[in-house]
Amino acid sequence: MNRFWRELQLAWTQGRQQMTRAGLGFSAVLLTVAMGAFLSGNNLLFLIVAAMVSTLLISGFVSKLGLAGLELDLLLPEHISARRKVRAGLRLKNLKRWIPSFSIHLAGVAESGFDSILYFPVVRGGATLEESVTLYFPRRGAQQERSFQFSTRFPFGFAERRERVTLRHEIIIYPCLDPQPGFEELLISVRGEIEALQRGRGNDFYRLRPYEALESARHVDWKATAHTGDLQVREFALDEDRSVVMYLDLDVSNSDRQWFERAVECCAFLLVRLAGAGVQVRFRTQELDLTIPLETNVHAVLKYLALVEPMRGRMPSPPDHTSGFDLVFSADPGRMASLGWGAGEERRARLLGPGELA
Repeated sequence: MNRFWRELQLAWTQGRQQMTRAGLGFSAVLLTVAMGAFLSGNNLLFLIVAAMVSTLLISGFVSKLGLAGLELDLLLPEHISARRKVRAGLRLKNLKRWIPSFSIHLAGVAESGFDSILYFPVVRGGATLEESVTLYFPRRGAQQERSFQFSTRFPFGFAERRERVTLRHEIIIYPCLDPQPGFEELLISVRGEIEALQRGRGNDFYRLRPYEALESARHVDWKATAHTGDLQVREFALDEDRSVVMYLDLDVSNSDRQWFERAVECCAFLLVRLAGAGVQVRFRTQELDLTIPLETNVHAVLKYLALVEPMRGRMPSPPDHTSGFDLVFSADPGRMASLGWGAGEERRARLLGPGELA
């Protein structure tokens, strides 16, 4: 019996129309007057009952008419990261040319990324309104549908009418790019390894350029600075040793799925930070091999990381280079070491397993 009432309540509250307290009170009065009219046969009471029923019917018709013809569009930014609030534009258009809509509430349904409620006192006929909203997506991946719900209690507040609208266009949500516990320390360690590989090696001079804020002063060319009167910096060609090979092992069991998601976020975080610092990053998996910035940009790899899934039973590949720094994410670091990752005098490596990213 309790289950029946719960299902009945769920069906009632999720329907297109839900009676409010004012509506329940009005209905109770209507039933009372109707009973009095039938028992007494008083024509005046019958007229009152007819007027009350007409009011209910008109209320339902006007509220349905107010929600009809409303068109919604969402203007999203090009790049969206999980668990990071983003600003988007929301456009509401009333397709009815002469009939306005009054007292409209707009709320997001689950997985829409919109957890607030917007209120529009009036949307004139043929008018278009734009609002800036904040969206939040908790998980990476592709999203093709986002549902929103219109609701109104206009004109008398007897019932709340609801209509759901679904927007269909695919968006890609990148992994979270914010630093998680341990990510900053790993980034500092990787930068230290890169500097250690470069130490004592000459760089090829590339050009002179003006000094930029927050740059290190060790590359300032003082002779050129004295000649031009402005700070000039010597820029060097990108050294092969200033590169990182990042390998994400997709052979992950179900028990390590949580670690895999954390490894994906760590890869995305390091890619953005290292590529932004001018480091050449070669990103590899069992099905992908791309170099930033020579072959692609960081956003293409982030899009891949947004959609990547484990590939159980797919063996990883051995390294095919002899120098640089290897950064390997694998649920089985011992297997990666046996394949040759980190071996050799001129190559350093960091193998990260479930124990280090837990």
